[in-house]
Amino acid sequence: MHADLATFDIAVIIVYFAAVLAHGFWSGRRERNADDYFLAGRSLAWPLIGASLYASNMSGASFVGLIGASYEYGLVVFNYEWTAAAVLIFFALFMAPVFLRAKLFTVPEYLKTRFDERTCRLYAAFTLFTLMFIDIAGALFAGGLVISMFIPALSLWGAAALIALLAGVYTVAGGLRAVVVTDAVQAALMIVGSLVILWAGLGAVGGWDALFAELDASRTQMIKPASDDFLPWTGLFGVLLLGFYYWTLNQYFVQRVLAARDLKAARRGALFGGFLKLPNLFFMMLPGLIAFVLFPALDRPDLAFPTLIVELLPAGLKGLIVTALIAAIMSSLDSAFNAGASIVTMDFVKPARPETGDHTLLWIGRAVTGAMMIFGMGVVPLVERFGSLFSYFQSTLAYITPAVVATFMGGLFVSRVSARAAFWTLLIMIPTGLALFVAKEVTGLWAAAGGPDIHFTIMAGLLFLAACALLAGLSVRWRGPAAKAHTHFRLPDLAHDHDEGSMRKWRHDYRWQALGLALLTIALIFYFR
Repeated sequence: MHADLATFDIAVIIVYFAAVLAHGFWSGRRERNADDYFLAGRSLAWPLIGASLYASNMSGASFVGLIGASYEYGLVVFNYEWTAAAVLIFFALFMAPVFLRAKLFTVPEYLKTRFDERTCRLYAAFTLFTLMFIDIAGALFAGGLVISMFIPALSLWGAAALIALLAGVYTVAGGLRAVVVTDAVQAALMIVGSLVILWAGLGAVGGWDALFAELDASRTQMIKPASDDFLPWTGLFGVLLLGFYYWTLNQYFVQRVLAARDLKAARRGALFGGFLKLPNLFFMMLPGLIAFVLFPALDRPDLAFPTLIVELLPAGLKGLIVTALIAAIMSSLDSAFNAGASIVTMDFVKPARPETGDHTLLWIGRAVTGAMMIFGMGVVPLVERFGSLFSYFQSTLAYITPAVVATFMGGLFVSRVSARAAFWTLLIMIPTGLALFVAKEVTGLWAAAGGPDIHFTIMAGLLFLAACALLAGLSVRWRGPAAKAHTHFRLPDLAHDHDEGSMRKWRHDYRWQALGLALLTIALIFYFR
């Protein structure tokens, strides 16, 4: 399917690209050292942090994938969204104070602070692998696929290469400051674009009541029975585990929080990011349902989003939505580029050559960003050839990340977890999870050997429990010294981080804000349960 764009549509896209590049080079004039480039001088305010968290998550693959999934399965897909709010509440309460107190550049660096160098490097290598082969390659493949549909002159690889080049150039030029400011603009574009699609779609189906009158109950239920093939309620704990890795232990997102000007900004930014995920019920889920009512016979669910654009929007508005889509893709790429450059520079280069100056580290980070950009372009044809791998994205993380969550949670909350136990838990459980994924989800060897049919979200919970047991057992076997107080959570960390003179103003208390977000999330779940 191809869609011709009007001259005005093309003009909107070109103006947006030009503005993004100009901002990247303008921001780059302020980068003087590694702190500036990787963490924006640790000066970010909470609105920028929250908007950037949201924009980086809502990649082109998310636009296409979430709307396509809701087209196929209904509102049950929203469970992958509200769990993000729950996880970010936990992060704001318990994890942000520890990470900010340690003045980390990267998430793997926490394992060096809490455990040892080799555990840090093991997790840094794991993070680079997921960034390169899942986040960057997936975003480029999905973005190239959709954009080539709207600009027929571009092949899939050509569209992906153009996006990679643009995102890479302004990330190299401006660092994290350019990334987060651009992400805030992109978040606004995505929200506006989604509202336009929702408004046009509801008009086409005859309104809210008419939409739900056309749908059977199975498509409007959020909580499914244990026998459901897509997401049984027994797998919700596994979804939470995926969220813990994705939002709180992934450099891709946590880098924004590490760049906060203070703990107050970090906490409010995380809560704001969680709040922005809740309206995806309307921005992503409902358009999928609308597409199902209007176009029930699409060849594949991923066509739902582009079909809504082509069939419902007039010339001019199409350019706005395509720009929003490009913005979403670039938000994901700039985040991945900057995160990967941070890890290579601060977790590998600096420890190996501690005498390296800040100016040199800055340019090494820029060089790594450029290399990742080129690698991303090169891997797209392979993804196109072996694209079935990306249909297993969620299940892949479900098998390989539970050990990561167990190790970090143990380090954060149990002072007697030893460095040796943490290292071997990761070294044993990550390959074990990957082998299980290949046997069960790819080759079918699990079923051939008579293995039980366990949903991947439930498998995530079982692997987490196994990793916790292994971590505890190894810590007993290889006892280590108690963790230093500043490296794990303490009850005083829950104190009110107030401004002078605002102690009595409850609205400034992040704990009340967290409670409000939790109640809003629960209300949405119960309304659509």
